[in-house]
Amino acid sequence: MTLGIGLLVLLAAVLHASWNALLRAGSDRLWSMTVMCIAIAIACAILALIVPMPARASWGYAVFSAVLHVGYNLFLVRTYRSGDLGQTYPISRGSSPLLVSLGAAIFAGELPDPISAMGVLMVSAAILSLAFQGGKVGLGSLPYALGTGCFIGAYSVTDGISVRLSGTAVGYTVWMSLLWGVMAPLVYVAIRDWRSLIRGPSETWLAAGGGIVSLIAYGIIIHALSLGAMGPVSALRETSVVFAALIGRFFLQERLTAYRITACIVVAMGAICIGHAGGGIPSALNAHILRPNR
Repeated sequence: MTLGIGLLVLLAAVLHASWNALLRAGSDRLWSMTVMCIAIAIACAILALIVPMPARASWGYAVFSAVLHVGYNLFLVRTYRSGDLGQTYPISRGSSPLLVSLGAAIFAGELPDPISAMGVLMVSAAILSLAFQGGKVGLGSLPYALGTGCFIGAYSVTDGISVRLSGTAVGYTVWMSLLWGVMAPLVYVAIRDWRSLIRGPSETWLAAGGGIVSLIAYGIIIHALSLGAMGPVSALRETSVVFAALIGRFFLQERLTAYRITACIVVAMGAICIGHAGGGIPSALNAHILRPNR
């Protein structure tokens, strides 16, 4: 992975940790997530007027990815509700790089080099270990946490393949996110109603701001997926747990234990392995994907 891509993904990790902190602070996370998606839809509807249209070969993937993102939203909210965040969040985020690496190998023929593979394993193992720092993981919350990780893995691989077919990372991000942003409020209304979406301006603007931050963060990741191997990109993205720990310590007055600090150090070491490993998209299949027939 090149230094430029690595730094971009680290920036996305900081932004990801920031919008998750906003989501955690809200009392109604389904509402917050839905308002975030509405803000994403509005921003993407405007951007769609000026960005390139993705190639037709990527359209089906874009629709599928949008559906997966809505599923991720629902499972993430349910995960936050069903168990201790300190246990469920690491399971969701720690399992996803392994799932992405597996999915990339099966569906895109991507096999990371040994140093990258070691870095992915270090990041995932360190994040997963955070779930056990307080004892046993509650069995009631485990399916939702793992389900969230599966959705992350599925949409990451889908987007990694699709953005290479699309011919334009920006155009694909905008159109896929527009679909996602439109679908999410419809699901909210099916669960609740339109009226409950209307809240005070301060709450609404805070959630909407989180949506714009999340759009920028994932747009960076999609750009990185168009240039680098999916597994390492996904693992480097999950260094957001380090930034989340720092945000929690300095802004939310959360305690940083020795266990957590050690795990964050291992995550950082894994990120260094990924950053020093070789660069691009390894397989012949991906070389073909990067030259889509329009």
